[in-house]
Amino acid sequence: MQQSYRIAKKEDAKLLVELYNQAFYADYIKYGQCPAYGRSVERMEESIAIATKHIIEIEGKAVGVVSLADKGEGIYYLGCLCVIPAYQHKGIGTKAMEYILSYYKDWKEVTLITPADKEENVVFYTKKCGFSIREESYDGNVKVYTFVKKREV
Repeated sequence: MQQSYRIAKKEDAKLLVELYNQAFYADYIKYGQCPAYGRSVERMEESIAIATKHIIEIEGKAVGVVSLADKGEGIYYLGCLCVIPAYQHKGIGTKAMEYILSYYKDWKEVTLITPADKEENVVFYTKKCGFSIREESYDGNVKVYTFVKKREV
């Protein structure tokens, strides 16, 4: 499978909404809420303007998104790494994480938040991507972990 990336433009907002909705539907059903699910096209356009989103493509078909928000001085927040269900468990997310860390060459620290009970995410970020759990907290009624990855100097 040929995996490639392209930077999303405002015109891609509808596509991104569709990708997010497919990727995060299970979270929405499980938790009754999910910040990435059900966004309007207008809200996605605003999000594209704030944080660069890289569309993940397999042989030209959009299958996911990875996005880091630049917080300054080499600090980034991973706002989204999603792959639609039909393409999950194929190494696409791992390759996307490698890609995004090579794209932002100045990164010193990357953080992200994910539900604590999503064991699959916990394993992915800790074992496959080298993140550590920094803290746990609650987002509404959902227990979440904040993960951190620091660049070794």
